Amino acid sequence: MSILLMVLAAIALSLILVLLFALQKPDQFQVVRSIEIEASPESVAPWISDFHKWVSWSPWEHLDADLKKTYMGAPSGIGAKYAWEGRKSGKGSMNILGMEGVESISMRVDFEKPFEAHNEIIFRLERSGSKTLVSWAMSGKNTFFPGKIFQVFVSMDKMIGKDFEKGLDALKNVVESSH
Repeated sequence: MSILLMVLAAIALSLILVLLFALQKPDQFQVVRSIEIEASPESVAPWISDFHKWVSWSPWEHLDADLKKTYMGAPSGIGAKYAWEGRKSGKGSMNILGMEGVESISMRVDFEKPFEAHNEIIFRLERSGSKTLVSWAMSGKNTFFPGKIFQVFVSMDKMIGKDFEKGLDALKNVVESSH
């Protein structure tokens, strides 16, 4: 009986430690990655502001062979909306909320499954001679559950960041090869 009590005490202590570590996580998160693309911002922006073109560079487009996609609203730019549902990709939607010329494209992404989350995405395109520095940022609230508890075990920056890097590399290849 004492071994069972020791095991239960160890489990309880572990849970308490996870909760304490979770409480120390920040209330907001942000993931940012950047890449230089050999093209003007005017050449890069259409690949970001048109969800139909994401199929050629998004790191998530090919996770599910049976991914269901729906395009709504404007064909591109402000008011364009894209929804998806897949076994591996979960369920959610993105919509373009604002554009400042070709320098900034802001979006809202709403995840429904496997968990609910509402985040902001901003793409910044900064001209640098014949190149464009493209920055992809996502930020949002870091709710206690699942956000802060999840981050006790996994770094959001590393997890999402590697997808952003993969997507930006693909965007670079698509844009540069389309010239």
